[in-house]
Amino acid sequence: MSSKSKPVLSSSIGKKLIMSLTGLFLCTFLVIHLIGNLQLFKSDDGYAFNNYAYFMTHFTPIKVVSYLLYASIIIHAVYAIVLTMNNRKARPIGYKQYDGQSNSKWNSRNMGILGTIILVFLATHLQNFWWKYHNDQVPYVEYHKDLSTGTVTTHELQASDFTEYAVITENGVEVTKARDLYKQVDFAFQNIGLVALYVIAMAALAFHLIHGFGSAFQTIGFNHKKYVPIIRFLGIWIFGVIIPVAFALMPLYFYFIK
Repeated sequence: MSSKSKPVLSSSIGKKLIMSLTGLFLCTFLVIHLIGNLQLFKSDDGYAFNNYAYFMTHFTPIKVVSYLLYASIIIHAVYAIVLTMNNRKARPIGYKQYDGQSNSKWNSRNMGILGTIILVFLATHLQNFWWKYHNDQVPYVEYHKDLSTGTVTTHELQASDFTEYAVITENGVEVTKARDLYKQVDFAFQNIGLVALYVIAMAALAFHLIHGFGSAFQTIGFNHKKYVPIIRFLGIWIFGVIIPVAFALMPLYFYFIK
C-alpha cells in the first residue's frame, strides 16, 4: 500500500459508508419512535404516552442509545455536507455536459434540500418537546387508574404539587404523577404553521428515505439480487410511505380531530 493512501474512513467511500451506517441506525430509531408515539392516538388523556415518555428519558440503556442517536444525526449531516462539497469541487463545470435529470431521480438529486428540511424540522421538534420536557416547561398531571376496571381519571397538577415522577398503589387505585408531555403536544399542534411544517417535513423524509434506504444497503455491499426486492419494498412502502404518513397523521389528528 502506498504511503500516500488515505485512511479508509477519510476517503470518499469511507464517508459514504459512515453515512450509510448512521442512516440505517436512524431508520431503526424511526421505527421505535413511531411505535412509542402511536400512544398519542389512545383515548386516555395521555396516560400511556406520558408513561412512555418517562421511560424513554430515564431508562439508562435507552439514555445511552439516545446519545448515539444525537451523534448519528450530527455525523450523518456533517458527512452529507462534506460529500456534497467534495462532489462539487470534483465537477467544477457543473452539468453543462451532463443531463442529471435523465440519469437520476428527483429525490436522489435533491437529498441535500430534503435533508435541510428535515434538520429544520428536527430543531423545531426538539425545541417544542425535548427541551421543554427536560426543562420543566410542560404541565403536570396526576392519573388515578382503577386496577379492577382499568378506568383512568385525570387531574391537572400545579407546579407546587409536583416534585418528580411517581407511581403508588393504594386500595386498588394506581396513582401516577408525571410531566404532561401529552398536553404539550396537544397545545403545540393547535398551531397550523407547526402542523404544516410537520407534514412538509414528513413528505421530505419520505423522499429522503425512498432513495437513502436502498442506497445505504448498496453502499455497504448488501445488494444481492435475492435481497434487492425486499430492500426496495422496505425502502418504499415501510420507510417511504407508512412511517412518514403515520408521523404526519399525528399533528393532523390533534389539529382537526382531538
